[in-house]
Amino acid sequence: MNPAAKLVELTIDGTAVSVPQGTTIFDAARTHGIPIPTLCHQQNENPVGVCRVCVVDIGQRVYAASCIRQAEQGMTVKTNTAPVVGVRHTLVELLMSDHPSPCARQQHSGDCELERLAEQAGIQQPRFARRTTPRGHDDSSLAIAVDHEACILCDRCIRGCDDIRNNWVLARRGKGYQAGIAFDNNLPMGGSSCVSCGECMVSCPTGALTNRSAVGTKLEGGALDIGALLGLPIFKNVSGTFLELNSHAIVERKFRAGEIICREGDFGATAFYLVDGKVEVYLSSPIAHVKTEGSAKGFLSKLRSMLQSREQDERTEESSRVSIPIDAPVDLPYDHPIAELGPGDLFGEMTCMSYYPRSATVRAKTDCTMLEMLRNVLDIMQRNKTFREQLDRTYRQRALDSHLRSVPVLASLTPDFIDHLRNRVELLRFTPGQVICTQGEPADSFYLVRLGFVKVAQSRPGGELVLAYLARGSYFAEMSLLTGTPHMATCSALDHVEVVRVPGEDFQVMLDRFPEIRRKLEEAAAEHMEQNRQRVTKVADVTVDQFLNQGLMEAQSLLILDLDRCTRCDQCVRACADAHDGVSRLIRDGLRFDRYLVATSCRQCRDPLCMVGCPVGSIRRRNTLEVIIEDWCIGCGQCANNCPYGNINMHPFPVELDDPAYPGRRMAGVKVKATSCDLCLDHAEPSCVYACPHDAAHRVNPLEFFGGLLKRQTVAKSGK
Repeated sequence: MNPAAKLVELTIDGTAVSVPQGTTIFDAARTHGIPIPTLCHQQNENPVGVCRVCVVDIGQRVYAASCIRQAEQGMTVKTNTAPVVGVRHTLVELLMSDHPSPCARQQHSGDCELERLAEQAGIQQPRFARRTTPRGHDDSSLAIAVDHEACILCDRCIRGCDDIRNNWVLARRGKGYQAGIAFDNNLPMGGSSCVSCGECMVSCPTGALTNRSAVGTKLEGGALDIGALLGLPIFKNVSGTFLELNSHAIVERKFRAGEIICREGDFGATAFYLVDGKVEVYLSSPIAHVKTEGSAKGFLSKLRSMLQSREQDERTEESSRVSIPIDAPVDLPYDHPIAELGPGDLFGEMTCMSYYPRSATVRAKTDCTMLEMLRNVLDIMQRNKTFREQLDRTYRQRALDSHLRSVPVLASLTPDFIDHLRNRVELLRFTPGQVICTQGEPADSFYLVRLGFVKVAQSRPGGELVLAYLARGSYFAEMSLLTGTPHMATCSALDHVEVVRVPGEDFQVMLDRFPEIRRKLEEAAAEHMEQNRQRVTKVADVTVDQFLNQGLMEAQSLLILDLDRCTRCDQCVRACADAHDGVSRLIRDGLRFDRYLVATSCRQCRDPLCMVGCPVGSIRRRNTLEVIIEDWCIGCGQCANNCPYGNINMHPFPVELDDPAYPGRRMAGVKVKATSCDLCLDHAEPSCVYACPHDAAHRVNPLEFFGGLLKRQTVAKSGK
């Protein structure tokens, strides 16, 4: 109390009190041990008087909200008379009529402030009809669960966000009955600029904002000291209470030099932040294609699958590749897939955020200390402004060069031009389903994928055609910038995605300075446009709804069996197995259309789900739409799990591996590679078709084959 401040004398519930001038009735009562209930006001906050539960009788016509009414000389205040208690009872009952009971906070910890007041007032079932908000639940944030129906508009979250943390994300939206709390311009919380500091959740008196723990998992290890965590720059401005609530989701790990931290292909749910020490990131799987060799000249021909290097099985589209994308701030050199990470580096983001397999093996190069975390804590870090600035700075300084040069068409960029881009590119983050650019809208940027998968789809007659799933190292929006036309497809985040945005003006400068890059991009764009034109022409000749009913629209190439000719001898299945070391890529079952069976073999789908989630981007679609598996496949099985038709198999191969017990020594081992129907491209016709003794098996283009069939059926019907 300031001794020089003028004192005000008043009476509260018969007790004479003296307080400095300017003190509110609420604070005057609290400092003298006289309780007044409230919901919207906390100690040391600027009062707002929105809940009105703190009303008191000051001898005037209406009751006053004690949190905003200042004490006056000679004032007589009554806080607990029957009429005052009755008014508070009605106010709490009105608030409870809009509140789901028990709310999430009450269920988890039993400390919902509104429900506690209702219990004290003996309110069990409000007399008033309950309203509901159409917004309901918002589960877009990985760290905080939002229940708009439990919100009582006390504004404590807004003051926590704006006045305490200065983040300015939360505000009110709407008026009257439609009033509510909004994030940014009324966005879902996960898609807003919220940094997940947790202050709003800590401030909330109800279950409107609650901690969202990682579901079904808990990291083993001792709880970290919260004070030590808050001392790390990456957790600057994060609520200590919020970290306490998530203490089970982050642990400290120590590794000795030579220890394996994680292995490629293993499934996980955590990311690692390197506090000190160094680690090596590498691929132990052989860099080799699965190649079928032999001849198909005889009926009982025997083929053999084996691993072949790029030199033995060179693909024109791959010849310029210099790196392999992984779930880390660096890519691995193709010819020597190993890299080093140091303090401040984060790896395993895709595994943690989207539950994809590990993309590489990580081994401690020196003794090191790491923080291992689940996705709710990682989300906190990624939204933290300090940490985001660190990631952005690290990317620009260390990763931008290799990222740009890892894209074959951009490999000729010079160091001075990359320096020109260094402070002009922008790292953008998108949540699952969020649109990055929309078909038909003007193009103003060129994008490179840094993390996650971007879905590229076109609106076509009969539905959506997925052109590609773009992984780290891919790019998009170049065609529209080259041609000066609107976006030709809609690009959206399939999972948690980060892209590097290059402004359109810098893209044009790049094209002017590097004619070779312009030429390559224009050639690729012309090829894409021609194939798009051909596909549109073919689709226009087909009765689309009949294809959609059977799912045939999804395929680019089909193996069909004419059931009028087929005798179910299974020669096709056995021939496929014989051609691939006993691992059949064909099952004589599937969809039926007219008298044809669409056998289960690779369909080269229009929406190739097998491409989703490959941690190293080794399964992709060629410009011809053929889905192929690259030689750096690590055998994690993600593509096989995703294929809805069971058309991808895991083929084991004997290889030499590092002996973990004896560093530097090699040992015999087995590695698996993903394989799918390769159309027996090296032979005159597929083995299954060749082996069929009744001419029942055929490989066809579905749009051409079934389109002609449907036309003939239509003509036959119209002629009757």
